[in-house]
Amino acid sequence: MSGTFAGIELGKRSLMAHSTQIQTAGHNISNATTEGYSRQRVNVTTMDPLDRPDLSRAEVSGQIGQGTNVASITRVRDELLDTRIIAQTNEESYWETRDNYYAMIEQIYNEPDEVSVRSNMDKFWQSWQELSKDPGSDAARQAVVTRGENLTNSIKQNNMGLMAIGNQINGDIKARVKQVNDLSRQIADINGEIVRSTALGDNPNDLMDRRDLLVEKLGKIINVTVDRSDPDEFLVHTDGQMIVQGSLSRQIDEVTDLDNNAYTRLVWHDTAVPASFRGGSLGALVELRDKDIRSELQSLDTMTLNFADLVNDIHRNAIGKNNVTGLDFFTEHPFVENTNGNYDRDGDGAVDHSYVFRLTGAHTLKPQEQIGLQGTMTFNGTEGNVSVTYYPTDTVEDVINRINDSNAEVKAYLDRNSNLVLKATTSQSMSNPDFVIRHVEDSGMFLTGYSGILGGSGAQGAFDWNQADAVNALADAQFSVTPVMNPSGYLVVNPRIQNDVQSVAAAFENSQGRAEPDDGRAAVEIAAVRNSKMMVGSDRTFDDYFADTATRIGLRGEQAANMYASKNAIMTDMRDLRDSISGVNIDEELADIIKFQYGYEAAAKFVSVQDELLNTLINRIGG
Repeated sequence: MSGTFAGIELGKRSLMAHSTQIQTAGHNISNATTEGYSRQRVNVTTMDPLDRPDLSRAEVSGQIGQGTNVASITRVRDELLDTRIIAQTNEESYWETRDNYYAMIEQIYNEPDEVSVRSNMDKFWQSWQELSKDPGSDAARQAVVTRGENLTNSIKQNNMGLMAIGNQINGDIKARVKQVNDLSRQIADINGEIVRSTALGDNPNDLMDRRDLLVEKLGKIINVTVDRSDPDEFLVHTDGQMIVQGSLSRQIDEVTDLDNNAYTRLVWHDTAVPASFRGGSLGALVELRDKDIRSELQSLDTMTLNFADLVNDIHRNAIGKNNVTGLDFFTEHPFVENTNGNYDRDGDGAVDHSYVFRLTGAHTLKPQEQIGLQGTMTFNGTEGNVSVTYYPTDTVEDVINRINDSNAEVKAYLDRNSNLVLKATTSQSMSNPDFVIRHVEDSGMFLTGYSGILGGSGAQGAFDWNQADAVNALADAQFSVTPVMNPSGYLVVNPRIQNDVQSVAAAFENSQGRAEPDDGRAAVEIAAVRNSKMMVGSDRTFDDYFADTATRIGLRGEQAANMYASKNAIMTDMRDLRDSISGVNIDEELADIIKFQYGYEAAAKFVSVQDELLNTLINRIGG
């Protein structure tokens, strides 16, 4: 039954409940600008009455209430909305990162006309045209050399710009990996604290806010999903991999990848399995470095090598004013000093591979001549080796086109002397080096006795890079060693030509092996390279290359900007919705404080009245 002091106890509970509500409202106001904070609410319920049906019941009418009770303090949060935000925030940061970096890439190609690669290449072609009009002029030759130097400097500048962005991205990747490791550790630590607090019957609201904020920050860096089904084991996944499991977290290690400019490769610390991410800023950075920047560098390198090869092919067969012939106009640094291209790839001290860029057949071919042969050629491709079959009715041009239309990473063409040339392209896989012929084989005679490249048919006569001195498999073919990595950064005008401009070849040898003073045929041929469809790997001109590059960069930059704006608008709407649910409204909290204040005052008045009643009962009755 109700005791004498039950009223005092009832009032005390009311005072404590209203005090807790006022304190919670104050906590909300003080954290109104705290990142990730969710407003909290006090859940107040009535105390169990004295005369419950399941208890010994006094002979009184109705149940006697015992006031109020603070059941819990919870945060106002929509977990479904949180899950959507976490799942999609990686897309916003992914496109934001691409947008920022493509703005930098565009600046490389948006050079002033007087220093751009395209402008300097136009001037280079023009200088050869001027030389063809006056083959005996040393001034015209000097113009060719100077504009050649300006062109190579512009190409190097683009190379340096792309490499600088690649290095910057690699640095950003390292920073993001440290953030991911730190955030996953913090989330795991907070998980442990939340479990311990929950086990004691508390609602660790501030800890859960902190965890949700960390998960959202992690979701900006990598694509993550959360699993809240087990209250004792909060889970975070990324691309099918567990990164946080309760109080345990997985870490990411950085491994130097020598096949990718010594950049960082990401692996899981516990399994050494490659760690890949489809979204977030880290996923965007890895994609930008390993696909976009690598692709742009490969495109620039391909253009540079083909440009130098085509000019050199004519120039070495021409003769200068000083009657010097056989000189390349441009020179490149070789990847290895060994004349056969031998290289120690595994670093054990013994050469084990052959790095060869170009094979040139010894026999003169006619493009429209039927070959009268049948067989299957095998070349290294993007995924394993590629087979190219030829038939007796095929012409030489048919076979060349079939090689170039295949997925082989080897392309073919006839040089100025109508010799068959096989040239390596860039490699799609980073595990294989660029501009290295890895396998050439012919079951028949087209690449052997007909074109004069291989010394024998079948597997026994194949050229394969997985051995030293692989060039021994060649017949009388000429070969050149692979250029150094990113050759666009090392192209220079031949120093012998720089030192003596009369070595610039504008003519072809006459019957006496000398240059005619008015012969400008070689200069005309070099100038004509500009509009010739001679880019190895695709049927386009150098002008097409510049147009395609500008279009590609512009469209990708536009795509990144549009996608970022779209994702940002979606995420802004969802964050605004979350703020309307979980955010602190100062006016609302102040109104609540006033309401709770009046409740507290009323409860205090009730306690005061109870005190007066007890005072009368104890001190005055029976006096």
